[in-house]
Amino acid sequence: MDTQTRHAMKRDALVDSAQSALGWLEDHKSEAILFAVVLVVVIAIGVGGTLFVQHRNDAAAAEFGAAMDIYSAPVAQPGVPAQPGMRTYPTAKVRAEAANAEFGKVAGDYGSTDAGKQAQYFTGLTYMEMGNIGAAETALKKTVDHGGRNLAALANLALVSIYEQSGRTSDAEQLLKDLAAHPTTTVPAGQSKLELAAIYERTNPEAAKKIYAQLKDKDSQTAAGQIAAQKLQGAR
Repeated sequence: MDTQTRHAMKRDALVDSAQSALGWLEDHKSEAILFAVVLVVVIAIGVGGTLFVQHRNDAAAAEFGAAMDIYSAPVAQPGVPAQPGMRTYPTAKVRAEAANAEFGKVAGDYGSTDAGKQAQYFTGLTYMEMGNIGAAETALKKTVDHGGRNLAALANLALVSIYEQSGRTSDAEQLLKDLAAHPTTTVPAGQSKLELAAIYERTNPEAAKKIYAQLKDKDSQTAAGQIAAQKLQGAR
């Protein structure tokens, strides 16, 4: 079979296929139109969903940033005039109350977003600053359950402080042991061990010295190891 014949056969096959497709579309016009409409709707839903999620993320980030601006605003110092245009608060507690309201709103409206989860954590912190320990514990436990590994570790570290303040020392010790056994980027093992040793200084001095010695030997190049070395030197 020569080349010209093969090309002719290919063209015939393509023509036949095209005609067959056109024939099917003519015979099944309503089905084809329906399929096209469904396809367009599916694509529109997908694009719309993506845009909606992005819009929520952007809105959550903006509102969280506004709450952080309040939280990081300076506390007015007696006799020191505030800079023009700078927002200040009379006390840290008043500032915490103002920030808490905004963090709570972001957490409530955008709880599934990263900014919403961070807002939930800061809701707990500001409750602590306000002296509302019960509400702080509830908010922080929500972060432990839903905030992701790194935020959960920070929330647990804050809970340690709450447990110590409320006399639940054994709970604080156990939580620090768990944090040390499962280190994260936000709460390294050395930090948890230092916190545990600080509690042991009051309840079990020998156990505290043992932790400091281990950190000094095994983590000498880290901040935790250097702090442990200083603790041991001061204990002599």
